[in-house]
Amino acid sequence: MPEPVDLMLQIEAANGGGQRILDASLDLGKPEYISRVPAVGGICEPIWLRAEGRLRAEYRARVAIDRPDVDLSSLGEVPLHRLPAEAVPYLNESRYCPSNKFHAFVDRRFGELEGGAKVARMRDWIESRFTYVSGSSDAETGALDSFVERRGVCRDYAHVMIALARAAHIPARMASVYALGVKPMDFHAVAEVYLDGDWYMADATGMTRPTQCARICAGRDAADIAFLTAYREIQLVEQEVRVEAYEGK
Repeated sequence: MPEPVDLMLQIEAANGGGQRILDASLDLGKPEYISRVPAVGGICEPIWLRAEGRLRAEYRARVAIDRPDVDLSSLGEVPLHRLPAEAVPYLNESRYCPSNKFHAFVDRRFGELEGGAKVARMRDWIESRFTYVSGSSDAETGALDSFVERRGVCRDYAHVMIALARAAHIPARMASVYALGVKPMDFHAVAEVYLDGDWYMADATGMTRPTQCARICAGRDAADIAFLTAYREIQLVEQEVRVEAYEGK
């Protein structure tokens, strides 16, 4: 950072929502300014920074995952008028998920199914028809682009999953997670759908399960869950994510 830059970091695993932080440490050096602002829905607390020169951020944590690995097809759909206020915004289109363009496809391809059974079929359909290709998308790629090309990375799979679910009038959001089994290892993106009164993860890449994921944050799409947002030009020198199963006591 050749000059002072304002940054937002979202790299800490959330405490709650099917997981518990056993211990954690965060080293950000000595930035000019640091504070926290709770995110919408209270899932995480993004770190706001102002720094100049070189910034090195190191985060470590042990997280116990308590959420069950639920069969989505066994879950029921919540009637729209019964949805809680927190879920309603996730019925609507967002920057990367133009769900209104998928209504006809969803009705034709998945119209005979309901609730969790419909979501599970959508997830399986994406996994079986898309090809995971690193570097095949960029910051401008949205769900419609990925749907046409039938390829992408985890964020693209999640965007399509979210767009299809919303087109079926099922609230869906995007979560950034630390996940076991992801190749190449990196921050991982999954969809979350609101069924039977709660949020449930749906990973259309098929690389990981809800019991193997530690949620970091959630939002409408990739624009809300980026691990680093800079409000001026910066250069990312190096990034490493390592997720391992903890074998200690």
